Amino acid sequence: MKLKQITAGLVAVTMLGSNPIFAQSSPKVSNDVVKIGVLTDLSGTYSDLAGPGSVIAAKMAIADFSKDGTVLGKRIELVSADHQNKADIAANKAREWYDKDNVDVIVDLVSTNTALAVMEVAEQKNKITLVSGAGSTAITNEKCTPVNVHWAYDTYGLANGTAKAVVKQGKKNWYFITADYAFGASLESAASNVVTAGGGKVLGVSKAPFPNNDFSSYLLKAQASGADVVALANAGQDTINSVKQASEFGINKKQTVVPLLMFISDVHSLGLPTAQGMLMTEGFYWDRDEKTRAWSRRFFEQHKRMPTMVHAAVYSSVMNYLKTVQATGTDDTAVVMQKLKATPIDDGLFKGKIRADGKFSHEMFLLEVKKPSDAKSPWDYYYIRDVIPAADSSIPLAMSKCKLVKN
Repeated sequence: MKLKQITAGLVAVTMLGSNPIFAQSSPKVSNDVVKIGVLTDLSGTYSDLAGPGSVIAAKMAIADFSKDGTVLGKRIELVSADHQNKADIAANKAREWYDKDNVDVIVDLVSTNTALAVMEVAEQKNKITLVSGAGSTAITNEKCTPVNVHWAYDTYGLANGTAKAVVKQGKKNWYFITADYAFGASLESAASNVVTAGGGKVLGVSKAPFPNNDFSSYLLKAQASGADVVALANAGQDTINSVKQASEFGINKKQTVVPLLMFISDVHSLGLPTAQGMLMTEGFYWDRDEKTRAWSRRFFEQHKRMPTMVHAAVYSSVMNYLKTVQATGTDDTAVVMQKLKATPIDDGLFKGKIRADGKFSHEMFLLEVKKPSDAKSPWDYYYIRDVIPAADSSIPLAMSKCKLVKN
């Protein structure tokens, strides 16, 4: 009789242990460490909007999550590297991190070419990527993977914000200056669709090499086109250079210069006298409410600059990844991804839900740069002109080409 009771007890314990609901009672962390890699542009065109600030944001997330730097009793480690906006360098670093250094998740990935390259490696290795810096819709559309989340923004959301607002102002003839790589093409395509849907026309397109210092020839073509709008489908230092040069040529006196992606770091570099009146779309603004202000001031103490939406997204993605590891009792990729997609996110910086295609769907903000006389304090740069609902900031799933979406 006693033998039967012991046997039954052992069977019950075995069954409980095999049930995912109870798995977190026996934490499973690969290699006894949770390792996060920040792969970003530390020295190039996008280093200001991401770069060192992204590393700081990730460190803040770890410190805020755990005072002793642990999760499930295991240490959390952070590594970082410069991908130099080159896909081959990014992919090689990802393989090294995943294979040799036991990295569990790679975050940021500020350019589309590097993001797509690392996403491919991550899918092969069954590791996680959390993309904050890159913007192409391909990331959660035709190139989607089951181990990726696109956190901050994409070109569909940018176009649905900025381009739609400008077309509504009656400015319907557009000329594009486009960064000649995947992100630029995606942004140009998304904005062009909005323009034509609003009854406008695309009068011409100039493809500029990435990165680029001299936009004069492209700007002169745009000026000669007579378009209402000179649309900049680029980002970072390329946007800063093209806006400055457009001002030098006096283009903004007769035509509207519209940066389709601009960050607060770009506005800071340009200065309010040059950037005033410009519209842009972002997923985060430091001065939106008390929570964003409190976090941003702590970030400023370390970086001496207010955070971009990429910095905020890196913090948010790392924080929510660690919370998910804690909640599931493991850093197993499949378990973490399933829980991450099933859990609504509201961390004080972003609020929304991760869709089946890996897109973190949250509201975006249509912003207008203030006049210098309207700014009440340093970094007081924007008016929030509109809040774009999450449903309008992402490609409808019914139109998705993602292999994870059942249409």
